[in-house]
Amino acid sequence: MKLCRVGPAGREKPALLDARGQLRDLSGVLPDINGTALSASRLAELAAIPPESLPLVEGQPRYGVPVAGISKFICIGLNYSEHAAESGLPVPAEPIVFLKANSAICGPDDDTMQPLNSTKLDWEVELGVVIGAVGRKVTEDQVLDIVAGYCVVNDVSERAFQMQSSQWDKGKGCDTFGPTGPWLVTKDEVPDPQALGMWLSVNGKRMQDGSTRTMIFDVRAIIAYLSRYMTLLPGDVIATGTPAGVGMGQKPEPVWLKPGDVVELGIEGLGQQRQTVIPYR
Repeated sequence: MKLCRVGPAGREKPALLDARGQLRDLSGVLPDINGTALSASRLAELAAIPPESLPLVEGQPRYGVPVAGISKFICIGLNYSEHAAESGLPVPAEPIVFLKANSAICGPDDDTMQPLNSTKLDWEVELGVVIGAVGRKVTEDQVLDIVAGYCVVNDVSERAFQMQSSQWDKGKGCDTFGPTGPWLVTKDEVPDPQALGMWLSVNGKRMQDGSTRTMIFDVRAIIAYLSRYMTLLPGDVIATGTPAGVGMGQKPEPVWLKPGDVVELGIEGLGQQRQTVIPYR
């Protein structure tokens, strides 16, 4: 299934995308798509509903974040060796973990607001993993038992802020720095999360073109690792790192986003995003 939430910010309703690409309203059978709705039993109940029995969503509504009430937005840094190289940093011996502020999370096509005093605004297409069950000290063999599905994430970054200290959160957690969606694609539709093509363009120019197969730490390793240090909860989102091609790594000079720029990105089978950069307001 491709689950989503549509409507104005703060008033989104649950929906799903049917086989014909039409949006179907789930609000009559589900209050919202949140951690409670992501259990294996609840997803099975939703999958058993004939999509044609659900009312169509009229018009072209805004896509919101596909999961409501995210408790943790966890990110993995430098998880592709070529990206580490272009950043001038060593390949990590174990996953680099940081968190985005929940206030950074936004819909997949919402504007990206350049922060006050920002000079080095950057992009990062990433595979997002959505947790569907409580996970603590999970083994790699058990990991997929707690995964609900996958989504597209843009780990928007302000490099000047990020590199001001050894802690990256300031440059990663600004408002609008976490576009997520458009859909949560359930794991039954993604047989191998390590075989997904991914791309990102700025103003129509392809900047990133990679695959999840080149991750240093794959999805199983990441989730098992995180669950040793924190309890993973239903609805948590994990962004798993970006391939080469970010603005910071462009040659001969870095390329930074500015107001008016349009960023488009997508992952095979998981949908696409589109953001316009706007000034601080």
